[in-house]
Amino acid sequence: MPQTKKANKTKSGNKAENKAGKADKAGKAPAALPAAAPAADEKGLDFPRAWVEFPDPADDEQVFRCDLTWLTSRWTCVFGQGCQGIQAGRASDGCCTLGAHFSDEDDEQRVARHVARLTPELWQFHDVGSETGWTQHDDDGEKQTRRWDGACVFLNRPGFPAGAGCSLHILAVKEGREPLETKPDVCWQLPIRRTYDWIERPDDTRVLQVSIGEYDRRGWGPGGHDLHWWCTSATSAHAAGEPVYVSYRPELIELMGKEAYEELVKLCEARLASLLPMAPHPADPVLPAP
Repeated sequence: MPQTKKANKTKSGNKAENKAGKADKAGKAPAALPAAAPAADEKGLDFPRAWVEFPDPADDEQVFRCDLTWLTSRWTCVFGQGCQGIQAGRASDGCCTLGAHFSDEDDEQRVARHVARLTPELWQFHDVGSETGWTQHDDDGEKQTRRWDGACVFLNRPGFPAGAGCSLHILAVKEGREPLETKPDVCWQLPIRRTYDWIERPDDTRVLQVSIGEYDRRGWGPGGHDLHWWCTSATSAHAAGEPVYVSYRPELIELMGKEAYEELVKLCEARLASLLPMAPHPADPVLPAP
């Protein structure tokens, strides 16, 4: 299982692991993605959010800043069940059209160990990946999973006997593992976004602020605005029986650590227990007034 990673003390800003099959840095989507307005069921990006900050119980030099509006929302992944995909005409790709960038060498090596265990029965493009490789470099020279036939080489297409979707995800489920053990970091983290900032306090002390929030369109970079559709702000993806902090328990524990996650749970439960939670997610179902 990948270890929770901490920001380099010499840097400020976002961790490299927050890349997600990135959109073009020049401010437009990659050539494979035609520019498109957000789908009709998407809400806007700017709305009131309820954030909470608390010390990391396991690290005196670290504090967490968590978006309770997102973490208590009813978002759920709708891959294959209404997902419109990030590229028009390729709904079955979901968010796998662009492939996935690796957060670092450890991430790539961990994925490689599981790729070596994939079989033709689980991976539709096993022959392609085994014979000619499953990685490539993007235009900036950064390593990512290879794109094949219009999407990530690990994406099984509809009709494949083992099932449509990520073959590394299917491997994990088959073995009773959490998918975060087998998939690239950016794939299992989505749509959770973890960012880092070193904060200088008035008494000249420094603390690492770790933000846990929603990976909305902006998380993809400027080109994210040109994605055909994105699920986190879409009403059609906000119909889960459980809030995100519950359904994403394994991922949040991996990102935060168990002790910090337990503190987060208390805060989320307190928010949901209030009669009128402040700043609900606009894509969530509207609850009847008490």
